[in-house]
Amino acid sequence: MTLDDKGHPIIVSNPIYLALDLPRLDSAVALAQKVRQHVGGLKLGLEFFCAHGHHGVHEIAKVGLPIFLDLKLHDIPNTVAAAMQSIHVLQPAIVTVHASGGRAMMEDAKAAAGESTRVVGVTVLTSLDDNDLARTGVGGSAHDQALRLADLAQEAGLDGIVCSGHEVGAVHKRWKNGYLIVPGLRPADHGSKEDQKRTVTPRAARDAGASVLVIGRPITRAEDPAAAARAIEGTL
Repeated sequence: MTLDDKGHPIIVSNPIYLALDLPRLDSAVALAQKVRQHVGGLKLGLEFFCAHGHHGVHEIAKVGLPIFLDLKLHDIPNTVAAAMQSIHVLQPAIVTVHASGGRAMMEDAKAAAGESTRVVGVTVLTSLDDNDLARTGVGGSAHDQALRLADLAQEAGLDGIVCSGHEVGAVHKRWKNGYLIVPGLRPADHGSKEDQKRTVTPRAARDAGASVLVIGRPITRAEDPAAAARAIEGTL
């Protein structure tokens, strides 16, 4: 694995991280092996981690790609810091916390993380739109909220943020060296958005400044996952 001068894994040519949230560990390992030549890393979310724990992460790591632990930690600062320390042994390339947890929580999360781990703040989930935010008491648009939380994450010393493709261009202008992760992507020929409300194509997100493109169902549910990953890779 190639590292930069801070010990961070470098994605040399492929920004795609496959969202590998499958209920069976053997199926997840098999799928990762199938697509490993066409993705730059593997994202393991809360569903995977709750089902398979540290053992599952170790097994997926054997595929030889950087691991993105998308745990979206959100609690009091001390608890989040302790959780971050507990996953040191897994050596994740990326870990997420919720930026809405506040500056102190993010600062403690970053301080507790391993030197080779990027800590990024989740801004607004791509399953939420303006109406959803209003119902939770958040004023303004999803775009405005994502920018506010991106600014807070930068102030807290995080490495970057997670946002939708609709906001990544604006965040990139404000945070040139931020590590910007965009989920909820759908290829132009993918008909359904499923539960995602704020989607763009992988190419559009990349052109707007995304560092990492998180793609799941368009690959994992394809008849030929390797071919689907290869086709998306070819658009970048």
